[in-house]
Amino acid sequence: MIRAVLYREDGRFTGFMAQGHSGYAERGHDIVCAGVSILGTTCVNALESQLGILAVIRANKDGLLSFDLPQADGDRAKGAQLLMGALSQGLSDLRAAYPGYLTFEIKERRK
Repeated sequence: MIRAVLYREDGRFTGFMAQGHSGYAERGHDIVCAGVSILGTTCVNALESQLGILAVIRANKDGLLSFDLPQADGDRAKGAQLLMGALSQGLSDLRAAYPGYLTFEIKERRK
């Protein structure tokens, strides 16, 4: 099962983490794993290409993809929150379509 978490602090998204393999299908044919990967990768790539925000990314072959958002202000901060909201919607929709293969939650980070 994939565990996906969006992190928030003071009402704004600050990061993302997905870890594991869904087990929906064989490696290379798993649409749940592919969906989570595409959602996370597209979000982090759009943060950079559309907003100039370079997120701190961690990934490995064991199914980990995570990133933390650096501080941004003004329109860049608003855009980052919009992209993170789209990531949240996509993960929520994917979880609803494939229950039992993906958990998704939003967690508050502590200071």
